[in-house]
Amino acid sequence: MSFMGLALLGTLEQGLVYGLMSLGVYITFRILDFPDLTVDGSFPLGAAVAAAGLVGGLHPALALGLAALAGAGAGAVTGVLHTRLRISGLLSGILTMTALYSINLRVMGGRPNVPLLRVVNLFDLVVDWGIDRRWAAVLVFFVFCLIGKLALDWFLHSQVGLAMRATGDNEQMLRSLGGSTDTMKLLGLTLANGFVGLSGGLVAAYQGFADVNLGQGMIVSGLASVIIGEVLIRPQTVYAATLGAVIGSIVYRLVIFIALRVGLAPTDLKLVTALLVVVALSGSNLRDILSKTKLARMAEGSAGNAEG
Repeated sequence: MSFMGLALLGTLEQGLVYGLMSLGVYITFRILDFPDLTVDGSFPLGAAVAAAGLVGGLHPALALGLAALAGAGAGAVTGVLHTRLRISGLLSGILTMTALYSINLRVMGGRPNVPLLRVVNLFDLVVDWGIDRRWAAVLVFFVFCLIGKLALDWFLHSQVGLAMRATGDNEQMLRSLGGSTDTMKLLGLTLANGFVGLSGGLVAAYQGFADVNLGQGMIVSGLASVIIGEVLIRPQTVYAATLGAVIGSIVYRLVIFIALRVGLAPTDLKLVTALLVVVALSGSNLRDILSKTKLARMAEGSAGNAEG
């Protein structure tokens, strides 16, 4: 396989594995309409727990399960701070994210980085089945991403999922029907960060290390993926919206790859991400402005022809 082919394959791998994180961001950002910054802490928490489990000799699947549970626990803490202690949603996420930095260091034994070069991970097990190593990661990430998307689609169409969607759309209506918006927020934050923690665990196994700073900027890249997916697909259903989150993650990683190929420095990637989010968020407004400008020019031209 050529260098370009390998690079695009790596882009697909990253897009799929971070797609799980994008699904978690979609839950809080679109379903709950909640500004959850826990992601920047729960992502490296999942990586740290998975790394500690793998180094300790746990089965790779069990280590990933613990990573997802750890992420879910972090989301639950944010939910409790917001729903029980009545701290604002934004501040609740910031507090949890800040506390998780110290917790992640504790999980990794006080070290900021844990290498995983000599431990058996999930990809090694797939290679043992006779699958080429270059495609093992793609297969693993695709399966996890597909199962996560289908499970989320099913959940959001259940009675509890519909109540959660109603919480983000209209809290007062749900309360008037006897539903608990606090419970729905707590459940949604727990579920969302479970996805994020699982993504962090997979990324740690994929990269061969866990780092305490692994989660920096994750919430922004997750938002960028969700918004890009919405611009590309224009979802009218939950099925399309969750698919858009995954596709947006792949496209986002492709844009990052292209930015590096054209000569931008890695230090410029945060700027590229911010510009992507701005363009995606303002895309519809820019189209409206351009349409109005075009109509105004046509009207001026018609008036000029009438006068002539």
